[in-house]
Amino acid sequence: MGTHASHPDIIKRLKRAAGHLNSVIAMIESERGCLEIAQQLQAVESAVSNAKKTLVHDHIDHCLEHAVQDQSVDAIREFKAITKYL
Repeated sequence: MGTHASHPDIIKRLKRAAGHLNSVIAMIESERGCLEIAQQLQAVESAVSNAKKTLVHDHIDHCLEHAVQDQSVDAIREFKAITKYL
């Protein structure tokens, strides 16, 4: 299906998550407080979750469009498979 318009945004979100995760590792190594670490872990979870939602919703939009246009059984099967990640 190629690159979707949302992919640059997803990449930004995942890079942000990677930065937060690196911060968490550094915080643990430097024995920072559990509250601060938990807050950073929450930021990692949130960034990854938002990236996933954006990816899945964008794929569903494209998948449904192609399934309707092409009456593609494969596209419908893929649509059903990706919805489990919502």
